[in-house]
Amino acid sequence: MTSQAIIFDIGGVLEIAPRLDVGGRWERRLGLDAGEIDTRMATSWKAGTIGAMSLEEVLVALEAVIGDHAQAYMEDVWVEYLGTLNVELAEYLRGLRPRYRTAIVSNSFVGAREREQAAYGFEDLVDHIVYSHEAGVAKPDPRIYHLACERLAVRPEEAIFLDDVEAFVEGARGVGMRAVHFRDTAQAIAEIEALLS
Repeated sequence: MTSQAIIFDIGGVLEIAPRLDVGGRWERRLGLDAGEIDTRMATSWKAGTIGAMSLEEVLVALEAVIGDHAQAYMEDVWVEYLGTLNVELAEYLRGLRPRYRTAIVSNSFVGAREREQAAYGFEDLVDHIVYSHEAGVAKPDPRIYHLACERLAVRPEEAIFLDDVEAFVEGARGVGMRAVHFRDTAQAIAEIEALLS
């Protein structure tokens, strides 16, 4: 099957996110138990990932946990979330057009499109972006892979998918895509090129 499309993940692939221990730092600062913020926010974090809550609603929930610090906490979360751009991989992805259709599929969070566009211009990098918080489903749900293929007007068998999470790679394979497990940039590019040749 000839490849017509290449689909990339963002976090850990196009963005290299530092481990800043945002929750731990704030918990120590506020005298909370270790892991308390994520435990109390688990439902809201999950809802924000599939767009079941707005960013404003998430902030209200966070205020119930840490009070007036909610906005500052979220700013720290965004710093960790956005990380730094994997410039080499982004340029490789950019160079695949127009020979191939390109897309991003990301398990995201409400507000991510605006933040990532401002930081990295992802909308200008690819033909389509499928964010979980906009699609209402997240990887490895088969529906998110099918949605990306529909937007690219390709069959799953015509698409190559790149992700750093093995379960999401397997999810792509499960719908018929050829998929590469990202470990580092050189390895990922080499494996994609092998599939394209």
